[in-house]
Amino acid sequence: MLIVVDQWRADFVPHLGATWLRTPNLDRLCREGVTFRNHVTTAVPCGPARASLLTGQYLMNHRAVQNTVPLDARHMNLGKALRFTGYDPALIGYTTSTPDPRTTGPRDPRFTTLGDLMDGFRSVGAFEPSMDGYFGWLAQTGYPLPDRRTDIWLPEGEDAVPGATALPCRIPAALSDSAYFTERALTYLKGKGDKPWFLHLGYWRPHPPFVASAPYHAMYRPEDMPAPIRAASAEAEAAQHPLLGHYLDAIRQASFFERADGRGAELDAAEIAQMRATYAGMISEVDDCLGRVFDYLDETGQWDETMVIFTSDHGEQLGDHHLLGKIGYFDESFRVPLVVKDPDAPENAGRIEAAFTESVDVMPTILDWLGGEIPRSCDGRSILPVVHGSRPADWRRFLTYEYDFRDVYYSQPEGVLGLGMDEASLMVVQDERRKYVHFAALPPLFFDLEKDPHQFTNLAQDPAHAAEIRDYAQLALSHRMNHAERTLTHLRATPHGLENRLAPTA
Repeated sequence: MLIVVDQWRADFVPHLGATWLRTPNLDRLCREGVTFRNHVTTAVPCGPARASLLTGQYLMNHRAVQNTVPLDARHMNLGKALRFTGYDPALIGYTTSTPDPRTTGPRDPRFTTLGDLMDGFRSVGAFEPSMDGYFGWLAQTGYPLPDRRTDIWLPEGEDAVPGATALPCRIPAALSDSAYFTERALTYLKGKGDKPWFLHLGYWRPHPPFVASAPYHAMYRPEDMPAPIRAASAEAEAAQHPLLGHYLDAIRQASFFERADGRGAELDAAEIAQMRATYAGMISEVDDCLGRVFDYLDETGQWDETMVIFTSDHGEQLGDHHLLGKIGYFDESFRVPLVVKDPDAPENAGRIEAAFTESVDVMPTILDWLGGEIPRSCDGRSILPVVHGSRPADWRRFLTYEYDFRDVYYSQPEGVLGLGMDEASLMVVQDERRKYVHFAALPPLFFDLEKDPHQFTNLAQDPAHAAEIRDYAQLALSHRMNHAERTLTHLRATPHGLENRLAPTA
């Protein structure tokens, strides 16, 4: 089972230090599995992140570079690959995938939405497009939907002020989207019979809008939340880089709170604390929902023979660096949880692993465990050896991730930054000591993580670091060359016919 939550950042995991959070079911998974401390998504936001997660490919290869940008139909993905192994890839939630326009026509309704379901999976609990599956379920329960359906996520009370709030939202917890996904999961698991099964179980939370159902809205006190990591002012933060300056000006609170006004960068410390308390409450709600699924697997004797992987598509800035959302190049957007419970490796239960892992590793790991064939196109690799306590000698020495900030209908940085469509991109190379951010057409960034772990001081123009910057730039270039599209590059024609260089030798 692959559990994919949305916008859950890595430092909100109790097993990794956030001990003030109440997540008994995730805690159990961490106790029985391996928790990865240095795991990143290789792309943001949702569509690109999920494309990398489910194809095992870097953004530079799958090229679904932003939400709304199509995913090439030729790419293998986890759903398609599972069918080759004899599994029916059931999916609850969403993948935010825009279809390849060469496989359909311009009037296809999927081109009017943010994204739809990736080919290869079978939906057993739809959310996309436009959350129709969830709202239909609400209506079927008898809940009276407002004319503007998303008003269910406004705070209770006719006079409630939109924005960061201690009030609960108008939808009760029993009818929340998290409850909906859980009901769909239990319906699927109870109806599948004795067939082998695979389930992609998705949850929308703790994704915005940042408002929680009772009692989760009051589970945490704002004064107990970790303070945001940020410069003295948004203006001081913006001085670091033009891209950062653009987002500090452009991100609106309305994208995170129903009907709110103002810039995200204008949230004060009290509002950020309240937002974080609400975010934590939504995390606990998802955890309680997972507990219902885990309990069923326990009751039916399936828990002890099921691999469970828990991860998120991307993180969330939560006010750090005066930002909201998943954008740019800061760790808060890219570091996400990864927990792997492998029933074949009980001796490693509870371990925290420091090896560098990336979201592109998830697909090959699942296929490896099931005995399937890992596609040559995968940029990631199976982490099963690491889970079993034997990190390969050639394991990656650094993390990489990408962000493409070309114009989409709801965000348009190109004109502000004076860039062309294909110039609006960046790539990060990061290890324990340094972080290098390369832009296609904007100035680079370079941070000394030992002295400046939160990345406030850009050293890219400091002559004292010129040699290091050269080395990391070369590392980035070599990495891209080594991972350039390679689907057929292991094959070659010979006088004796086609030769597969990866085939086992006699």
